[in-house]
Amino acid sequence: MTLPPPPGAMPMPDRPAHRDHVPPRLYGPEFAADPNSAYAELRQYGDLAPVEIAPGVSAMLVTDYRTALELLHDPADWSHDPRPWQDSLPADSPVRPMLGWRPNALFSDGEVHERYRSVITDSFRMVEPHELRSLVHRAADSLIGEFGATGRADLIGQYARVLPMLLFNRLFGLGDADSSRLLDALAGTFEGNTPQEATAANRTFESCVTDLVTARGRERGLDLISWFIEHPAGLSTEEVIHQVVLTLGTGLEPTTNLIGNALARMLCDDRYYTTLTGGALTAHDAITEVLWYDPPLANYGAHFPRRDLYFHGTWIRAGQLVLISYAAANQSVLRCPHATATGTGPNVEAGAGTAAGTGAGSHLAWSAGPHACPVRDHALLVAVTAIERLTVWLSDIELAVPYDQLEWRPGGFHRALATLPTRFTPIVPEPAGATPAT
Repeated sequence: MTLPPPPGAMPMPDRPAHRDHVPPRLYGPEFAADPNSAYAELRQYGDLAPVEIAPGVSAMLVTDYRTALELLHDPADWSHDPRPWQDSLPADSPVRPMLGWRPNALFSDGEVHERYRSVITDSFRMVEPHELRSLVHRAADSLIGEFGATGRADLIGQYARVLPMLLFNRLFGLGDADSSRLLDALAGTFEGNTPQEATAANRTFESCVTDLVTARGRERGLDLISWFIEHPAGLSTEEVIHQVVLTLGTGLEPTTNLIGNALARMLCDDRYYTTLTGGALTAHDAITEVLWYDPPLANYGAHFPRRDLYFHGTWIRAGQLVLISYAAANQSVLRCPHATATGTGPNVEAGAGTAAGTGAGSHLAWSAGPHACPVRDHALLVAVTAIERLTVWLSDIELAVPYDQLEWRPGGFHRALATLPTRFTPIVPEPAGATPAT
């Protein structure tokens, strides 16, 4: 529970406190290129900092690990329902598709949230790990077969972005012909470069999902949408649509970023080099580091206080938007003097360590509390398997450009590479179903 302000604390001002300079923006190419500098500036404000998440749209951002944990575990004082806040948001705001209310597990509380969440968790329990791993193997082998003989590949556009799409096509019963349109729409929703692009992308994405749910309503299959429809929670058609929107939205883009960010880290760090030929650190190690240092969903977790709160030295009005910076909160632990250094990969500061070195417990990339990611084990299996399969086939793969020349996609919510150019010794594609040589 949030404590009352201490005696002598400043009263809540009638309007937000004035600053002599504009707070850092969590959008645009400058932020995408160097978010850590923005986080360093934000820490000067304390555990919470004012930010601009889109032109004219402000929020408070939690940058401290323990403060984030306290908030994430306090549903009594904090709500996930954005409706009181979004009434003041322009109808065409580029962040509305990501933060506007939907009848799903992300934007609900209490019993409603538990009902929606149970549909997702129960349905994913029906996806057996060995079957999921087999699906990843087949998708990976198909993609590697397409570019293996060329000796070059963009591992984002030709692998990390396409593999989750192929996988979700099978899990959700999507047609391959429609998935490209859906994936492009989802990317536009995350980036929200302009109000027009964000709004159009969101409409396209929802339209694709509505068509899928309508089709499954007429004819069931062995897929997640059918299981959502048939779940004992008895969701309405609209509720099913928005659980699918949520599951695809939090599954496709973040999984792409997790695979891409981990591959980039492995290919630029000598500690991982022998991994590609059998030794040293593993794909799982790379993913763990990414979840600490470069989480795919860097700033999200929208919360709204149920009443005026004095929270960690800051007055926050009821209904005000507060976001969690999973990236900055993780780094606030990694910067501790007692942390043990384990390497010098990208974005690793002196004295920083991984989860094993800090004694800080879990990273926050999966969030925490009642709204923690319900299918993180599935996501980890997909990412680890995709990387292992690639590096078994292409054991001498390396970056085609220096790490510091890689381009990051704009957007304050995610940490996402635009491309990941690589080169390797060309391989002759093997017959379908063959096992790659070790």
